[in-house]
Amino acid sequence: MGLLEGKVAFVTGAARGQGRSHARRLAQEGADIIAIDACRTQDWLTYDLATETDLAQTVKEVEALDRRIIATRADVRDLAAVQAAVADGVAALGGRLDIVCANAAIISAPMPTWEIDLGQWRELLDVNLTGVFITLKAAIPHMIAAGNGGSIALTSSGAALISGAGLGDYKVTKAGVLSLTRTLACELAGHFIRVNAICPTAVDTPMIQNESLYRSFRPDLESPGREDVKAGFQTMNLLPIPWVDPVDISNAIVWLASDAARYVTGITLPVDAGNQHKYS
Repeated sequence: MGLLEGKVAFVTGAARGQGRSHARRLAQEGADIIAIDACRTQDWLTYDLATETDLAQTVKEVEALDRRIIATRADVRDLAAVQAAVADGVAALGGRLDIVCANAAIISAPMPTWEIDLGQWRELLDVNLTGVFITLKAAIPHMIAAGNGGSIALTSSGAALISGAGLGDYKVTKAGVLSLTRTLACELAGHFIRVNAICPTAVDTPMIQNESLYRSFRPDLESPGREDVKAGFQTMNLLPIPWVDPVDISNAIVWLASDAARYVTGITLPVDAGNQHKYS
């Protein structure tokens, strides 16, 4: 039996990257999955987001582990769509919800804060912070009603723990996630629902592996690639690596959801290769 046998997990941004890794890793430990993803890319973004084909691949990978998955195309900014996806998933998977992974997020191109477009600022807050609120608003009533306690893991960022120029809009959203974590840990303790935040360093997903971000690290090159930016990314970490793998974050989420962490709540857990100590 896995660490999470018989449990049901809700994962946002599940079509690829960290979200797919979380869904797969939770399924490996025995959980059934409710998965959502917007499967669309905003016009101003400088990298492509996941597609419906990506979400279908997540379904295949979870089902290959002999676990059930209810996957829906839903934007975390749309309360009605998220509520419907969660309700349908809970109904199909036995009437319970034990684990929430609020993972969905986007990132902007680095620039001075006063140069950020107002529409972009608002949209980033809407996805990364309001989207987490909507995820929780849709999920928590089901967790309370089931009466089984549970684990909520909110994905913040190492960027919320350190100082540095650029990404002001992204950092604000991830700092807000930390405040939500502490508040909800207090509010849900009586239901034995534990709430924790994870703060990764750079993770090897399309969010960082794209030409726009490469150019911000290597403006001296016309078409920088993955190998060209490794050294720059590595300077951000105490351990000599440029980035961590998605499964490194997934393993932390599994631990927080397991009985091994049954009395852990309200914490900020860096999975950051020493990133925050490099900048402290």
